[in-house]
Amino acid sequence: MPPAERRGGVILGIILIALGGFFLAERVVGFDLGRYGWPFFVIFDLGRYGWPFFVIVPGVLLFVAALATADVRAGTGLATAGGITTMVGVVLAVQNATGLWATWAYAWALVGPGGSGLGLFLYGLFRGQPDLVSAGARTIGVALALFAGFGLFFEGVIGLSGEPFLLNSQLASIALIAAGVILVVLSLVRGRRAA
Repeated sequence: MPPAERRGGVILGIILIALGGFFLAERVVGFDLGRYGWPFFVIFDLGRYGWPFFVIVPGVLLFVAALATADVRAGTGLATAGGITTMVGVVLAVQNATGLWATWAYAWALVGPGGSGLGLFLYGLFRGQPDLVSAGARTIGVALALFAGFGLFFEGVIGLSGEPFLLNSQLASIALIAAGVILVVLSLVRGRRAA
């Protein structure tokens, strides 16, 4: 077995041992991890809040497998799948904790392009591949722009999770001006690069 695959197995084994220890401490000893704050409570109160953890862990394991494989092409695919799966779990955890399930109308942007971009970005960082880091960063940027744009529309104009906050305020005008300025600047920068 190559050293990289052994290292991946050791890392995965340590993660599983730590998770098992936390769960065992909570169940057998009666250790209340919830009293230590929101993250522990959400992760370890599995009945109510922690079930998205069962989506996050396989995503992280896919990413660990990506780092353990020597084949860059296979590693890139595993890292992308790991990023998407992990982001699904993170979005589900936030929605489950807040009860804002309707945010799937725009949170998909964090999963689709966002998760794949995150996987590429991190894989490129760990493997020293600047082209993957750059591609991942661009994809994350697109995902954040889509999330912000659709979020502003669905929450600010339609009021998906409550009262729309952009209507009847100056925020809509300011948002339009900001979007226009960003488009003008990007167009000018791209025009200079092409020349």
